[in-house]
Formats: sequence, structure tokens, C-alpha cells
Amino acid sequence: MLSSCALLVPTKIRPLICSSSRSFMDLKALLTSLNDFASLSFAESWDNVGLLVEPSPPHTVNTLFLTNDLTEEVMEEALQKKADLILSYHPPIFRPMKRITWQTWKERLVIRALENRVGIYSPHTAYDAAPQGVNSWLAKGLGVCTSRPIHPSKALNCPTEGTHRVEFSVSHSQDLDKVMATVRGIANVSVTSLSARTDEEETRVSLNCNQQALMQVVDFLSQNRQLYQKTEILSLEKPPLLRTGMGRLCTLDESVSLATMIERIKQHLKLPHVRLALGAGKTLDSQVKVVALCAGSGSSVLQGTKADLYLTGEMSHHDVLDAVSQGINVILCEHSNTERGFLSDLQDMLGAHLENKINIILSERDRDPLHVI
Repeated sequence: MLSSCALLVPTKIRPLICSSSRSFMDLKALLTSLNDFASLSFAESWDNVGLLVEPSPPHTVNTLFLTNDLTEEVMEEALQKKADLILSYHPPIFRPMKRITWQTWKERLVIRALENRVGIYSPHTAYDAAPQGVNSWLAKGLGVCTSRPIHPSKALNCPTEGTHRVEFSVSHSQDLDKVMATVRGIANVSVTSLSARTDEEETRVSLNCNQQALMQVVDFLSQNRQLYQKTEILSLEKPPLLRTGMGRLCTLDESVSLATMIERIKQHLKLPHVRLALGAGKTLDSQVKVVALCAGSGSSVLQGTKADLYLTGEMSHHDVLDAVSQGINVILCEHSNTERGFLSDLQDMLGAHLENKINIILSERDRDPLHVI
């Protein structure tokens, strides 16, 4: 869709005039909006996500630069295009740095970013898990299907306190006040309900607590045989988010041959070649109905999932052997080839989410380091 300014001016001066109509965003406000788009709390615990390099405040952003991998070549491109913030899907800083010198390429990235007042932000596995994220984009290439996360994320804001629920009964012959005073005196214990059972002449007590408090509660209850015999302990978990999580298990509306699925994947990822391992007893004519996929390196996510096909960027040799021994076909496309195409969708989605307040551009130099020759 053409903007109003694009309709009023000649093509050769359009970018200059249109870009001037865009407003700047304060970095902090932009980060809040990015987190609203896909919460960083969705990211895996081992990951390093969020703002990785921050210029001294205040810092405003007019141009957001999107890349899958931030290499030195891509950094040069970002600087040439006057980027104020680089969104690098893969975090260029993952392991701790002990020094920032000119010696290694990742250290040089940090130096150049700070010298040129460019921030670096990485969402990585937060975008993998998001409902509108990388894995959902990858599933679009399969054909019409229904999908769900293989490993659902847990609800972010669950009112439940503690990790365990303890329920026990206090008979009316016992001193309920003393029992409750002792229980409430234990740190990290929250009594959730007291319900009298007149027909059984007892009161049922329900409380929540963490692991450390649980041992103290059990120790107290075990001192009274009647309390201990009527005790139940439940392990609490936050409810899963149905559309959010790692990987996707996709069920096609209509099954297709493996050969057809390969062509769909190649077309979606714009790849001339993929790597294929046929499952035991399978051929290119074998039907595919269920696909388990994971962008990037999918071994740990896909392992143990029942499907006709595993689709990912890379897997170890032995994980491939395990899959094919179970009759599961495996398609490998190289790590970043299963991710990079998402950035075009991301550009559009962020543009709408940020109300086109800033300029969002894609790297033209970002590419997978591996080539078939």
C-alpha cells in the first residue's frame, strides 16, 4: 500500500520525504513495545535475549535494522543504512565476554556498535515460541494444517503461589486454632481454604507452599498421626499456553507424498536443495500427514515426537539415525535457512505493531554461511 506522501512526489525523492514524516521512538518505549509483541519471558532459560548493547541514554530510534545473524559484514551494512537499533534474531553475545578488544569479531561488533551509538537487541527463542513467531511461519510452507506447540510454554501470570498444595483434615476433637497457628507460622505458606465437614466432624485445610516450606509442613503433620494419615500433596504447575511454545506439531488437512512435501518446503524457504533422510521402509511416494518441525537446531525439541516427518535446520548424525530407525523421514535445510525468511513477515508485523512510527529495514547481506557447491 502506498502512503499519502508516496502519491504526491516523484519516485527519486520519495524515500527522503517519507522518512522525514516518520517519528522517532525512545529506546525504552520501543523495547516495551517489542516485549508486548512477543514477551521475552517466552525465551528458554539458557538463552541470552533482550537488549545486549545499549548506547548511553537518551537514545532514540528512527531506523530498526533486522537480521538473522549479526556478522561484521552485516554490521557494516547496518552502519551504512544509519541504523539506530539492530534486531539480531541470533544473539551475537551469548557466552560472557571477559574483555572488549579488537581481537575477536564479536568484540569488534560491540565496539563498533557503541562507537556509532547503535543498540543491539536479540529475541531468539522468544520469537521461536511466540504464536506469530518463527515456527508458525515455518509451518506455513507445509500446506493447510492445524498445529500446536510440541513443548507448550507456561502461563506467565498465574495467581497460584508456591509449587505444592497440601491438604489435610483436622478433626473437631483437635485444637484447630493451634494447628493453624503453627502452619501459618511457617515461612512461604499460604492457607487457601478452610472448609468444615459437619457430617464427618472435621475441617479440611488447603494450603500452598514452596519446596522448602513443604518439608517443614510435612514434618509438623508427621508428629500427629491423625493429621498425617489424612494428608494429600499435589505438585502445582502453571497452565500451558495452547498456541505458545517450542516447535510445532502440524497435522495436514490432506496427506501428500513426501516428494510433494519436499517441493513445498523448498519453495517456501526459497532453496534449490534440502537434505533428506528417508525413514526405514519409506520412499518418496510415502504419504505425509503429520509433520514435527523446529526452526534452527531441532534435535532436543523433536526427540520422541511421533510424526511422519521431522523438519528442522540441523540435527546430529545419531539423532537422524534414531529418527529414521523409527520410520520418520528427516529434512534438514541448514540452521538459519529455517529462520531467515521469517524476517520479511516480521518487518510487516512490527510495522503494524509500532504503527509505522519508525523505519524498519531488512539486511541484504545476511545469509547462511553454508552453500552447496
